[in-house]
Amino acid sequence: MEILTALHNRVSKPRLVEPGPSDEQLAGIFQAALRAPDHAMLKPWRFLTIAGTGLEKLGQLFAEAAKQDQPDLSQEALNKYLGMPLRAPMIIVVICSPKPHLKVPEVEQILSTGAATQNMLLACHGMELGAMWRTGAMAYHTHVKAGLGIGTDELLAGFLYVGTPQGSTKRIPELNLTDFVQNWPLNKK
Repeated sequence: MEILTALHNRVSKPRLVEPGPSDEQLAGIFQAALRAPDHAMLKPWRFLTIAGTGLEKLGQLFAEAAKQDQPDLSQEALNKYLGMPLRAPMIIVVICSPKPHLKVPEVEQILSTGAATQNMLLACHGMELGAMWRTGAMAYHTHVKAGLGIGTDELLAGFLYVGTPQGSTKRIPELNLTDFVQNWPLNKK
């Protein structure tokens, strides 16, 4: 796939089914992540892959976290949390693991992790896999982070749901570039 075509046409795919990525595709996805801009080559990220019964265990972790916040949560609501990870055959957990560095502040390392995640999304798109970057309350919950082995000095940047896209592709409206791009210095009247 030509690079500009991929960049201009990638959209999130919320409906994902089996098969998930093959081992070869997964290696390509992670290789793309490792090519993200990275000041001082710190590689301030790490990734967890969750598939199979791991998805059910992640759902249990989500339900436990929700129950901590709302002890009287209905079974219907708990079932929603249990089912969240089952929306794709694989989830890649993206973790920002900042490294102390005199010249590279944490914000740059967080941005680098975001770039690594975008590279993974583009790699999935280029391989005709569907992907959806999700966050939400579970990405920030201390119980979920602890259950996944994410340190208190790390950030859970998101859950990348990956699989075979199902259904139609969402049409994204064309945006007017002049709404977002200006020449500088700005012309002041």
